[in-house]
Amino acid sequence: MNMPSRQQLRAIATALAVTLTLSLAAVAGCDSSQEPEFPSVQEKLRETQVHGQPKLRIGVAILDPLLDEEKNAFVNFEAKIARYVAASLGYEGDQRIDLVPLATEDRIPALQSGQVDLVVSSFSMTRDRESQVLFAGPYFVTTQEVLVPLRLKDRVRTIEDLRDPALRVCASGGSTSEAELEEHGIRPRVVKNVSDCVRGIREGRYDVVSSDEAILAGFRSQFPTEFQIVDMPFGTSERIGVGVPIGDPALRDLVAYFLDKSYRQGRRDGSSPWLTAYHTTLGPWLKADLPQPQPLDVPDLVDFDDKAPTR
Repeated sequence: MNMPSRQQLRAIATALAVTLTLSLAAVAGCDSSQEPEFPSVQEKLRETQVHGQPKLRIGVAILDPLLDEEKNAFVNFEAKIARYVAASLGYEGDQRIDLVPLATEDRIPALQSGQVDLVVSSFSMTRDRESQVLFAGPYFVTTQEVLVPLRLKDRVRTIEDLRDPALRVCASGGSTSEAELEEHGIRPRVVKNVSDCVRGIREGRYDVVSSDEAILAGFRSQFPTEFQIVDMPFGTSERIGVGVPIGDPALRDLVAYFLDKSYRQGRRDGSSPWLTAYHTTLGPWLKADLPQPQPLDVPDLVDFDDKAPTR
């Protein structure tokens, strides 16, 4: 048997070394694919249009009890959600936030014009609106109902009752509630805000108001001996989200990430910023003990220190 020459042995060794190098590279490639590098919260924040701003401007609803304004101070459910999002983005404390009251019909124009950076104002996530603004969420899921004064509680029980031409049904302009009423053949008296409807009912100008249950629960809490909420089968559940300018997808991603962070904390620990906001405001007035809904389209981000990003 002929022994391989020194030159042949050298060639074999070289081939083995190349093969080993390629194998190690392949293994490293597999490990790399299993542990992708995601952008950090801080990197994503630098991509937003709000980066470097001294204050964050957030649009909120006008005079919706338990949702936004109470005793001239924005302290309720959506204001608490707005403050949590703002603090997560690095805007902690009232001196870093401007809460801007907006009518229902002014929410999209305010985002498009740059008047506000975000809208947290019972903003239903619909396909039509998603062509004009971006949404992060939902942070709440609700249904459309009807607030009825006790004097009419036996007269108004069904959608068919609302079709009575003698009944003055009120709704806020530009809302999904207005569109849903018209879909059912009901022509509402349109006003700027739900609070205008409630005031009109108490003053005898309207009979009932239709809006999402979370808003109506606020007014029932304000006037518990005057109204009741009637459950009616309007369409499907409404997903309420945070509105973001369509030109700022990075900000949308961050808001979605922090809403999801609260959602996961609640599932893991049984407590979270969302749960605290809900149980101290809306919870006692709604018919169910609701969990926070899981946000959609949440990006993969890295937040190593688990704190709000700083500048």
